[in-house]
Amino acid sequence: MNGRLVLMLFFILAAFVGCSPPSASFDSERPPVDHRGWDALLQKHVGPDGLVDYPGFINDSSALNAYLVLMKSTHPRSEWPTTEKMAYWINAYNAFTVELIVDHYPVKSIKDIKSGIPFVNSVWDIKFIEIEGIKYDLNNIEHRILRKQFDDPRIHAAINCASISCPPLLNEAYTAEKLEDQLETAMHRFLNDPLRNQITSGGARISKIFSWFGGDFKDHSGTIREYINQYADEPLSGEGKIEFLDYDWGLNERKMQ
Repeated sequence: MNGRLVLMLFFILAAFVGCSPPSASFDSERPPVDHRGWDALLQKHVGPDGLVDYPGFINDSSALNAYLVLMKSTHPRSEWPTTEKMAYWINAYNAFTVELIVDHYPVKSIKDIKSGIPFVNSVWDIKFIEIEGIKYDLNNIEHRILRKQFDDPRIHAAINCASISCPPLLNEAYTAEKLEDQLETAMHRFLNDPLRNQITSGGARISKIFSWFGGDFKDHSGTIREYINQYADEPLSGEGKIEFLDYDWGLNERKMQ
């Protein structure tokens, strides 16, 4: 086996190990994380339309870093309610995504951020997140934790990838107490936003999220049509054609006057 192949296998194994969910060794009791610091930042720097004032986050970097340190200090514990765990990981995805943009600002798109690490294919594979000694990338949190452990397609409307076509970033933190209402609001808002989904009784042009993760929605409703009609202000008829919109990866930045 030549050296190049050995090196390749090493990186593949390292990536696989690094994406493992937290182990039982983190089952020591700890109170849930207080998300009020993140909530205050979101209310200050995210508009009602979900667009983000990234320079504002930079100016408040001390507050952002304090919240991220808090998140890095503990994994969700087994005794936490499911809603508490889910809120933690949604907030983690969104907060660490903001950190990623802030650390590389200015950028035109999150996809412009490169790791410089061999075999790291995209920005979502960069392991820049460390929680209690375990390293994660954004893909780990989305696919191996949120989608796998919670099996709720509304997650796709709650997490934000810092892009125009992503579901808008909620300008408040997700919390266990409000999670059900927040997830319902996020999905309804996303589906009825004409920038991201255009639905009428006669036809629909919808986000590619419904194509990329079609199985998540079909598992809960049978078809994409049935799922979107749970939230659409104007339900799509049985004869209405479904098409997918192009995805705009431009930065979801609020343009300041």
